[in-house]
Amino acid sequence: MPASHLFTWLIAALATAGVILRPRKWPEAIWAVAGALLLVVTGLLPASHAAQAVARGGDVYFFLLGMMLLAELGRQFGVFDWLADWTLTRAQGSSARLFRDLYLLGTVVTIFLSNDATAVVLTPAVLTVTRKARVHPLPYLFACAMIANAASFVLPISNPANLVLYGGHMPALFPWLQRFLLPSLASILATYFCLKACFQLGDSPAIPKQRTPLRGAGRLTLGGILLTGLALLLVSALDYPLGLPTCLLGLLTTAVVLAATRTSPAPILKSVAWSALLLVAGLFVLVESLSYTGAVTTLAASLPSSPLLAGSLLAVACNCFNNLPVGLLTSLVVAAAHPSQRMVDSLLIGLDLGPNLAVTGSLATILWLAALRREGQEVRFSQFLQVGLKVMFPALLLALLFRQVC
Repeated sequence: MPASHLFTWLIAALATAGVILRPRKWPEAIWAVAGALLLVVTGLLPASHAAQAVARGGDVYFFLLGMMLLAELGRQFGVFDWLADWTLTRAQGSSARLFRDLYLLGTVVTIFLSNDATAVVLTPAVLTVTRKARVHPLPYLFACAMIANAASFVLPISNPANLVLYGGHMPALFPWLQRFLLPSLASILATYFCLKACFQLGDSPAIPKQRTPLRGAGRLTLGGILLTGLALLLVSALDYPLGLPTCLLGLLTTAVVLAATRTSPAPILKSVAWSALLLVAGLFVLVESLSYTGAVTTLAASLPSSPLLAGSLLAVACNCFNNLPVGLLTSLVVAAAHPSQRMVDSLLIGLDLGPNLAVTGSLATILWLAALRREGQEVRFSQFLQVGLKVMFPALLLALLFRQVC
């Protein structure tokens, strides 16, 4: 192997380690962007290739921006407080019922708005719920994080990584459901029961004495979120990219709410996690550098013959580089290797579900972490990994097995 290739892999590995370990507690984006810039400055990756890699993430950037705007509106105008009271009232003092309802809510949000929306929109709501209920937040927060990946292949729109893997040529909705509905159900149920086994739900949640009303701005925000969900279903059915419509609806909802309340946009814009966009761009460049070394040809030639093994290996690999850029690399490998449909579907299951192993596995989990830190809550890498080892592999095995038989 040429020395330049070795240096490329070394820089990519160190940058990834920085994203995982966060030395000096610097944000993940710093390490990803630093690695990408170093590859370009040293000439290991041509600037034109880096620019193309950044441009490939355009749809993802638009999608995330729209969702983050909606999340901040929901947080500032009472949607999450209203949702918290509604959930707590339904729970009627039962921690098991509260856990189940939040898990179901996360499932619905993931299916119809995507896993990133669950991380961005639902995480603040779950935190609000646990504070009002006066219960330990971790079981409910982990439920939010895990369902964001476990339910992310029910529909094509449930995960941006689905669009990345299929390169914009998504299967029609009915054939998709034929192939993924049973594996998705297996993934969702296995994740639920494994999570319940990991945590003790001993505290009885408090019941709100008076429910928080959803006022004008909150209603406008909730309407914008629901409209965005409907628009995503329509856009997906028409086989158009999801990012720009999501961004436009997020901007439109923001403009309407701010105009109705005569509020400055500064607090909303300040609260958006702009570093998440830089992180995605940096990760895309890191994967492009590996592709530049000829990794696609090597991986295509070494693709296992067993879909079960291939999906499992990809599930683990996602936690090294994040599933969005890994999905891009995998799409190139699929285009070069021309594997069977069952193999491609198994790779997608590994790509979507594998990130439940570690916090670096998906952008949704990284956004979940960012939302927690903004609220003063911290989850360590080792802490997530301990739960992920018990939850991800049973769900992955069941989902892959169901795909082999259906």
